[in-house]
Amino acid sequence: MNPRLCSPIIALLAFGTAVGLAQTSNGGEHWVATWAASPQQPRGPIAARPPAAAVQVNGVQQAAAPAPPPPVSSFNNQTLRMIARASIGGRRIRVHLSNDFGAAPLTIGAAHVALRSKESAIVEGSDRVLKFSGRASCVIPPGAQMISDPVDLNVPALGDLAISIYLPGDTGPATQHATGLHTGYISKAGDFTSALSLADATTSQSWFIAAGADVLAPPDSFAIVAFGDSITDGATSTPDTNHSWPSLLSERLQANPGTARIAVINEGISGNRVLKDGAGVSALARFDRDVIGQAGAKWVVILESINDIGQTLRDGANPADALTADDLIAGLRQLIERAHTHDIKVIGATLTPYQGAAYYSDKGEEVRMAINQWIRTSKEFDAVVDFDAATRDADNAKTIRADYNIRDHLHPNDAGYKAMADAFDLSWFAPVRAVRAQ
Repeated sequence: MNPRLCSPIIALLAFGTAVGLAQTSNGGEHWVATWAASPQQPRGPIAARPPAAAVQVNGVQQAAAPAPPPPVSSFNNQTLRMIARASIGGRRIRVHLSNDFGAAPLTIGAAHVALRSKESAIVEGSDRVLKFSGRASCVIPPGAQMISDPVDLNVPALGDLAISIYLPGDTGPATQHATGLHTGYISKAGDFTSALSLADATTSQSWFIAAGADVLAPPDSFAIVAFGDSITDGATSTPDTNHSWPSLLSERLQANPGTARIAVINEGISGNRVLKDGAGVSALARFDRDVIGQAGAKWVVILESINDIGQTLRDGANPADALTADDLIAGLRQLIERAHTHDIKVIGATLTPYQGAAYYSDKGEEVRMAINQWIRTSKEFDAVVDFDAATRDADNAKTIRADYNIRDHLHPNDAGYKAMADAFDLSWFAPVRAVRAQ
């Protein structure tokens, strides 16, 4: 062998061996999304109003409607402290920041992550500085996200994270997730990313800029992505209590030793549709970002279509916008195909009853029933969770159970969301699972 070739070959083999050792030295751990919130277009300034009072329906106390987001359109020389609940734990963490809908480059002056103690306070000793490609500050281009460098932090399962972001200049309308259902904190002027708590902060029930967090998890860990509209988003569940069905499913998984390494991330957007933009871009447009792009995603639960049905078939809707069950099924098939292309299994979720809702129509009910029949019988999904059966009234299958009805005959209350979480068969997520139904 030519001695001049020997040394590069040996060097290459040595390099390959080193890479192999580096890849296996952590025991096969990999990144898995533990929390996420789908980015949405910024809302303009709105008039603040107090939340609606709590009510009773059939003797069952219903949660008060959450207050709308505060009249925020931008931030300037302020610190945001967003509270996010991890689903699974891990020993290292990285954070995603979003400028998906920003009109200009977004300057991040500083960012930290810590374990939350209570309200805006963090656990002493848990604060970690986040860097981005080795830099403590960064600029996120319009339409882009950035992932922080990993930091060591023992994140507990079902523990609260505090993600603090200092924004030194005028952000313009900031990318947000409107239905955060967790109180976040907005400081007065200054960088308080390392502060133990934020004094005199204003609050919001929306998330801004923070879009996700991943943990370094054991090799058999993975994420279930809950993909849907307001019923997945958890709208009308009690704020700050983690009573959306994805949160409650995560609690079930954590309580079962055989599934405790499985994360659930919520990628619901209130008002979302399959085929058209509305509150958030369409399901078809955001699927790659919110599902395929999530670290460790192995399953996705799809609960979408009720807003397409309600908005286009409601009384007074433009007849030119009307759609059929076949139109929606074609859109859902696209999502299934894209998930399966990336080896992500798909759980089809039947659409919950909505008779009595503001946009109910008999024609819409026919479409809902046709879609549910297809979900149950087509065998195009890897599994089916029957949310319709879990929430419908025993005497009238078109309506949600009275004791699950929050107030609008569309969204469940906390008890209804629990029934949805309880409808999953946890054996689906066991380490050994049958291949897709034929």
